Amino acid sequence: MKSVVSSACAIRSASPCPLPRAHAIALAIVSLTSLPNLASAQEAAAATLAETVVTATRAPARIDELVSDTVVIERAQIEQQASRTLPEILARMAGVQISANGGLGKGSSVYIRGAEARHTILLIDGVRYGSATLGTPVWDNIPVELIDRIEVVKGPGSALYGSDGVGGVVQIFTRKAAPGETVFNPRASTTIGSDSYKQITGGFSGGAGAATYSLDVTRTLVNSVSATNRNVQFGNFNPDRDPFSQTGANASFGYQFTPDWKFDAGMLYADGLNHYDDGPGRDTRGTLRTQTGYAGVNGRVLSNWTTQLRYSRSDDDTRAIVAAPFNLPGLFNTTQDQYLWQNDIATPIGTVVAGLERLEQKVKSDTAYTVTERTIDAGFVGLNGNSGPHSWQLNARHDSNSQFGDDDTWYAGYAYRITPNWRVSISQGTSFVAPSFNQLYYPGFGNPALKPEEGKNTDIGITWTEGAHTVKLVGYDNKIQGFITNTTLPQNIPEARITGGTLSYDGQFDAVGLHASYDSLDPRNEISGKQLPRRAQNQATLAIDYTTGPWKLGASALSVGSRFDDTANTRKLGAYTTIDLYVDYRFAKDWSVQGRITNLTDEHYETAYGYNQAGIGAYLTVRWQPKQ
Repeated sequence: MKSVVSSACAIRSASPCPLPRAHAIALAIVSLTSLPNLASAQEAAAATLAETVVTATRAPARIDELVSDTVVIERAQIEQQASRTLPEILARMAGVQISANGGLGKGSSVYIRGAEARHTILLIDGVRYGSATLGTPVWDNIPVELIDRIEVVKGPGSALYGSDGVGGVVQIFTRKAAPGETVFNPRASTTIGSDSYKQITGGFSGGAGAATYSLDVTRTLVNSVSATNRNVQFGNFNPDRDPFSQTGANASFGYQFTPDWKFDAGMLYADGLNHYDDGPGRDTRGTLRTQTGYAGVNGRVLSNWTTQLRYSRSDDDTRAIVAAPFNLPGLFNTTQDQYLWQNDIATPIGTVVAGLERLEQKVKSDTAYTVTERTIDAGFVGLNGNSGPHSWQLNARHDSNSQFGDDDTWYAGYAYRITPNWRVSISQGTSFVAPSFNQLYYPGFGNPALKPEEGKNTDIGITWTEGAHTVKLVGYDNKIQGFITNTTLPQNIPEARITGGTLSYDGQFDAVGLHASYDSLDPRNEISGKQLPRRAQNQATLAIDYTTGPWKLGASALSVGSRFDDTANTRKLGAYTTIDLYVDYRFAKDWSVQGRITNLTDEHYETAYGYNQAGIGAYLTVRWQPKQ
């Protein structure tokens, strides 16, 4: 019985199954701020407007004027990375760590600033997506080739988006027509690589009159190495290969039916077939299905007031095709219907964002949950703005959960530009997490007496900018009351506390780009004093790229300290460092070829005890993108 339960969890999550200190890193700012002769980089940067993001405030805002710690990954950066999965992309970001139960398609978890896997909200084009049974986002079936852009907000997000926003919010924007695009723009790529990796992707976007449209499709096949090794629990080791195949599609449509009003709709679909291990000689496998969709209208009511009405739906579905040795429950399906009315009003003191939201979560399974649905009605209001050297953000939200009653969250932040180069910020916010259906009702493992977790986070940051160079130091202290942990059954403990700091640098020296970060983290169960599992106290990243004519070359390194795999801190996961390389060559106007090497030193490491990670790999990609 334990064997089957653990492997069913393995395909869905890298978290344990049913079952910090910012030290002296500010000194580095002094040396980095004395960088020599930045004039040429400054001139290039001055001509570039700051990026506009929406996740941090729910309304368009310049990233350099935000109070919250926000990072953007653009399509070009995604293509330059050697990463094949969304969690691998996020793992190269300051303040983010991951764990995975094997290779492609296997269960992964993302930890932002040391918070739990269930403490991150995942949005796809504004649609909340994840599993209400596991209580975590589902990262493993989102095709990277369909992603145009990723925004990550680090810190409490519940005052903006409700339950689960303790560590942060990740929003994926899929590929679609650019604003004002009026011509037909096709694209295609194909990749081959190690472990019989094959991928083909094709799509197009464009516009005609008042309409815009896009469509992208992708197909991926890989014969991955065994997901498990002999260390895995419950005797689940099987030395066979564990393939993964996936078909995905993304489409969007927009129609500007008056100068002030527009209709938008879009969808993402991905269907995966996953093999995983359930003991010697047992080729266990199951399907993963991801569906998100939205439709709505937005427009201008008054010169300073825009509004939007939107309906969206997400569907996460996993089914066991073969679950040896017993015919145990294998269907877990979560649907989330979301209704939104949001208003953005420009005022002399900033943009007011206010609205109403309803979320209906339903669970369908052949597991006998005593409760299978809940609704959350919410109202929210916020203000974000800037004037001269000052920037501010205020948010408040009220959630009424049909299971747990009312919850109020808030966020308040302020930033001040001391000089043109130096900016300081401080913020504080609260968050909450409603227990998942597994934590509450899974037969033999659930505890229906669980209460929601409640967090309170304080951020202090200082940023130095000079032209194309930015150095940022952020310290944070996140206290989580009623933290849910697993012993024999899930239970609330009085408090967990996560303290930490991140020092990061991004810069451009003419043709050379340089990016580095260092994280110091102390995630603790305040009652036992034990370190929270699968999170390292130290992590560092380094990336460099060089462009010359049609060539672009790059290298990146990720170094992760030792961690513990369990809450008792008895199973240790060793430290590891991986190095990736890439070279990109544009050999014709519309054509480019890219070579990538992952895990150059063939490092053997685990991010979850008993589960393998890929060794050295090589990949070759050809892309076709006609230039207009």
